[in-house]
Order: sequence, then C-alpha cells, then structure tokens
Amino acid sequence: MEEAIQKADVLIEALGWIRRFRDKITVIKLGGSVMENPDALRHVLIDIVFMETVGMWPVVVHGGGAAISRAMAAAMIEPRFIHGRRYTDDATLKIVEEVLAGEINEDIANKIEEIGGRAMNLNFKTTNVLFGEKMQLAGPEGESLDLGHVGTVTRVDRTTIENLCYAGQVPIIPSMAIDEATGQKLNVNADTAANAVAEALGAEKLVFLSDVNGVRTDKDNPTTLVHSLNGENARSMMADGRIDAGMIPKVEACLQTLDRGVKKIHIIDGRLRHSLLLEIYTNMGVGTEIVH
Repeated sequence: MEEAIQKADVLIEALGWIRRFRDKITVIKLGGSVMENPDALRHVLIDIVFMETVGMWPVVVHGGGAAISRAMAAAMIEPRFIHGRRYTDDATLKIVEEVLAGEINEDIANKIEEIGGRAMNLNFKTTNVLFGEKMQLAGPEGESLDLGHVGTVTRVDRTTIENLCYAGQVPIIPSMAIDEATGQKLNVNADTAANAVAEALGAEKLVFLSDVNGVRTDKDNPTTLVHSLNGENARSMMADGRIDAGMIPKVEACLQTLDRGVKKIHIIDGRLRHSLLLEIYTNMGVGTEIVH
C-alpha cells in the first residue's frame, strides 16, 4: 500500500506542472548521443508521447551527424572541416538530405506512431518549414570562408507547426533549410535550428538532450551539476572558466534565445531513462535550467 501511495504522490507532484504547461510549446532538440542509442531514443519518444497526451505541444528538431558520417564513409567521400564546421559540397548535401531529411526524419515519426502517438515528419518531400540563407564564416584574418551549402535559418513556417500541434501531432523537423531566393537546400547546425524554431514559436521551453547532465562547475564531475542558471551567473561562470570549451557556444546561444522570448532552456542527459519527464514534471529536475 505504501508503494501505491508513493506512486500517487508522484502523480500529484506532476499535476501542477501538467496544468501549468498545458497548450504550451516545448521544442526538443535530439542530440547524437540519444539518436545513436536505440534504447535511450525509445524512452525519449515515449516521454514525448506522454507530453502530448497530457496536453503539452512537443516539437522535435534533430540532426544526424554520426549517421551522415557513416553514409559518407560508405560512399567513400572524405569529409572536410573548416574551423570545426563540416564543408557541404554537392555530394555531401545529397547524403545529408537522404540520411537526415529522409531516413532519420521518417524513422523518428514512425517510431512515435508505433508507440501510440501521432507525428508528422516535415521534410522536403512533405512540407518544409525552415528557410534560410547561405552562411559565411569569418576567418582568422577577417576573411570570408566558404562552407559550401551550409546555412542559417532566417524564417520558420510557424503556422504549419502550430496547426500540427493543435491537431495533436508531433512535428519532426530535420536541421535543413531552403534558400527562398535561390531554392538551394542548405545544411544547418541542429542546435541553431532548434534555437530558431523555439524563438519563432515563442516556446515555453527549449530542451537540449545531450550526453552530459547539464552545466557543471567542474566539467569532469557530474556531481557538480548546476540546477539553475540566469544570465548573470552564466556569464560569470564563462568568464572565470567554470563553463568552458564546447559548452560556451551552447550557453551563449541559450542566453540569446532567452532574450528573444523563449521562457526557459534546459540541458539534460538524454541517456538517462525518462530524463525529459523528470526535468519537466518534477520539482527538482535532473539537468540545468537556464532562465532569463
């Protein structure tokens, strides 16, 4: 009986959060650490179906770097990187479209349907919702570096995404865009695509599913997790080195996104079973929330 009462207590704790976030959009960025782990991916998608069932409006944005690299290796195409960014020529773009906007995008939607939810894959064959322009990267001498068919998002088709949410479907969006002026397809960084979608939708939450449990005061020690950060704290931690390396651009992008209207951003370990539900529907959470 005591165990049954504890289960009821968990449901009551979740009730307040369920009511608070009903009819609110949460953008979820699926990272490679989750997508490369079938068991973790299944549990994340179960969480997403739960969120939609209790009245939240989840929107999924995904990349697929590891799968793209495998497909390029199979096609014997040598990857090129310029200052850490993948150069996307015609042959690479073809593989990115086939793997990212095709196989992965459709597979995520199918898996949600198998679990019992409803999903719509939004790609170039169905409905594209991301529009952009070619990105130029500044070199060390201030020169412009050409990255090929790599872009940034300039416009999001908000109406299509919201209509799917109204209809009880989970939009699944690959990190690719079309240049409206030229019709050229563009490869887009998945983190920046998720930020753009969250900003355009005025999302209540943006959740990054990562391979770390959040922002830490010691990046190598999971027990030093910082549960909540505001802009002032985050900038202080970046200035004194507690936030460093690859986490800096992610946190900076989060702060910029908060300035543009998104209410909260979460960084959580997507490999932890049901981390999405634990972060959203419990009082403590399991990752780092970044607030304005």
